[in-house]
Amino acid sequence: MKHHQIDSGRRRVVQGLGASLLPVSWAAMAQSDYPNKPIELVVPASAGGGTDALARAFAEVIKKYLLNGAIVSDKPGASGVVGMSDVLNGRPDGYKVSVVIAELVILPHLGLAKFSYADFQPIARLNADPAAITVRSDAPWNTAEEFFAAAKAKPGEMRVGNSGNGSIWHLAAAGLEDKTGLKFNHVPFQGAAPGVLALLGGHIDAVAVSPAEVSTHVQAGKLKILAVMADQRLKAFDKVPTLKERKVDLSIGTWRGLAVHKQTPTPIVDALRTAARKSADDPMLRELMEKANLGFAYLDANEFGTAMHQDHEYFKSLVQKIGIKAS
Repeated sequence: MKHHQIDSGRRRVVQGLGASLLPVSWAAMAQSDYPNKPIELVVPASAGGGTDALARAFAEVIKKYLLNGAIVSDKPGASGVVGMSDVLNGRPDGYKVSVVIAELVILPHLGLAKFSYADFQPIARLNADPAAITVRSDAPWNTAEEFFAAAKAKPGEMRVGNSGNGSIWHLAAAGLEDKTGLKFNHVPFQGAAPGVLALLGGHIDAVAVSPAEVSTHVQAGKLKILAVMADQRLKAFDKVPTLKERKVDLSIGTWRGLAVHKQTPTPIVDALRTAARKSADDPMLRELMEKANLGFAYLDANEFGTAMHQDHEYFKSLVQKIGIKAS
């Protein structure tokens, strides 16, 4: 009887839709049993980095609140363009959810992405982290001032790794150049994790990634953080000064959240937003994020959309001011 009622209801909907029959009936059927399989959480960065760590923490928690849970799929490349494009190129049915990153509001200004934040429907922001200057523990510099002095002595020779050309960590290092008059040799990688490995191997001199992405190696005594680009010191690294304490007025960092194709049906978007909010309220998510040294910074869909718009405008002006060029 139940199946008969559902089928009858669908027939009535279909009969009343006329010319728009096919797309709407597909959407109605897709919504009625969503989700009937795991969602794919697409990470636009390498395994082992902060974005991947956040996705895996979230996937662990959301299985409590979303039927069938989520599978994490790492698709790095082009500073996040590869992974985020994968979601936009897929069917807008809620089964591909992008972990969107700060590069979403940077790359369009460099001509490196054909899409923008406006092509996505925000679900929630989960995280925000500042950039930090990190070097090997055996490096001759123990303070930001010593690092700056060494860079100043050899303009353009200090090799600073980032997570890809036009990435947030590239802009963080470029912003540091702008504030200090220094000149670095920017070395791009396909995500923060490969850059950190290159630093560990002595192939570059420093990275400008988040503390979360170097924390394991800092705790192991292999790397040291000289300064964070934040307004205040971080709880997990309270002995590390901010750049502002070192008279460099720069506060810049990344954020990470969830979004789907803007054409995703509203009931599906609402289901994802509800599950994301419940996951964010779950103490388990904060514990997992804290363990990975990821800053918890939840915003609901509307607030996240507003924040992305503001950041889009901020990075537009920063890119113009710094004169950074795509390469």
